[in-house]
Amino acid sequence: MGLDFERILPSIPYILQGIPVTLAYTSVSLFFGFIWGALLALCKVSHLTFLKWVAVFYTSIFRGTPLLLQLTLIYFATPQLVGYNISIWEAGILAFTLNSAAYISEHFRAGIGAVDKGQTEAALSLGIPYSLMMKDIILPQAIRNILPSLVNESIDLLKESALISVIGGADILKRATIVANEKYIFFEPLLVAGALYYVLVMVLTCMAHLIEKKLKTS
Repeated sequence: MGLDFERILPSIPYILQGIPVTLAYTSVSLFFGFIWGALLALCKVSHLTFLKWVAVFYTSIFRGTPLLLQLTLIYFATPQLVGYNISIWEAGILAFTLNSAAYISEHFRAGIGAVDKGQTEAALSLGIPYSLMMKDIILPQAIRNILPSLVNESIDLLKESALISVIGGADILKRATIVANEKYIFFEPLLVAGALYYVLVMVLTCMAHLIEKKLKTS
């Protein structure tokens, strides 16, 4: 009843091939989620009531339903609704982006609210346009304020990307599951997958600490 890693040793390179897949889903989704989340946050702090309520409603939908449900709906329902045979890659990026943007928008909104209101009043009194004020004064400080929250969101997204295995994405977890089914042992390959996720999270955390330290000294 002991561990038998020798049986899965030849399959470890196959599991390792899932690392670029996992990182691709995480990085691309985080990039687009960051942009979309920032736009949603600007809508939430806008003086236009319609934009504000649209952004709030969007956030409530994607924060109030499971990510797995969103992913499976996008992948299986898109061909039925619009007649487009969406790929696993497209479904994963779309689901992860839309979901992460909802959370990132709340982080941005909190970060914008944390900026001293006196800076906004000073900028407006100097005649600086609202768009330039947000781009050059408010948002840079908001990003600095929410950096720890963004790091947590990226870590959560890295782990949640494992859900892509449900619809057939060949990430770390999917490859480990395939090895487990082939070798008829589950604990060892899943333990390897868990170790890989842990290493990736630790690397991401260390990088975030370096960026945060650099921002504090800049």
